Amino acid sequence: MLALPGRSRPHLDWMLVTLATPAAVLFDMDGTLVDTEPYWMQAEIELVEEFGGSWTRDDALVLVGSGLWESARVFQQHGVGLDADTIVATLTGRVLEQLKEHGVPWRPGARELLLDIREHGAKTALVTMSIRKMAEKVVAHIPFHAFDVLVTGDEVARPKPFADPYLEAARLLGVSPRECVAIEDSMNGLASAVAAGTVAIGVPHMIPLPESDEHTLWPTLEGRGFADLSALFERRAA
Repeated sequence: MLALPGRSRPHLDWMLVTLATPAAVLFDMDGTLVDTEPYWMQAEIELVEEFGGSWTRDDALVLVGSGLWESARVFQQHGVGLDADTIVATLTGRVLEQLKEHGVPWRPGARELLLDIREHGAKTALVTMSIRKMAEKVVAHIPFHAFDVLVTGDEVARPKPFADPYLEAARLLGVSPRECVAIEDSMNGLASAVAAGTVAIGVPHMIPLPESDEHTLWPTLEGRGFADLSALFERRAA
């Protein structure tokens, strides 16, 4: 609450004005909530090499934030002789195996921020281009009810960078996209969040993100809380 001078009533010297807060916070998953990008890269290298090709870190970085079926076409161009659905299933299966073996590697501050958001009563959504099976596996490792809804890559007509995933998340939550903060680590993700009309935050991880009037960059989520999101949301809303 913010106290401002007021003279509307003779017996009151102050009136209280409620600060704007986001109705919902929307999280990307891979690279934002969890550090699974190295798992994806390893799975991609193995898949391409099995078909006699080569796959470098630079190749992998180009696909960060892309939809899985769009990525599948790139692997086919690199000689992977499988249909798109099989490529997606193969890569997802290998990432799930690594999650089972090594556990879920959380990004710094992400789980703590998520808990603080929930404790303040804001709605939340996970908006990922991974398939629902994988998203549910990751969410199952969170020791509290973290997300009201999941929007996954196998359930949207158009992936990031189109606005569809974030528009769908807002629709399912029953809020306007302009009442939402979205947190992303990739250019495709930021483009999607901005196109949907959310207040977008970029947290660079595997790839650098440019400065822009359309989004805000935070170097890390560590030490951040719901109050920081609310302050940013109020500035952007103004």
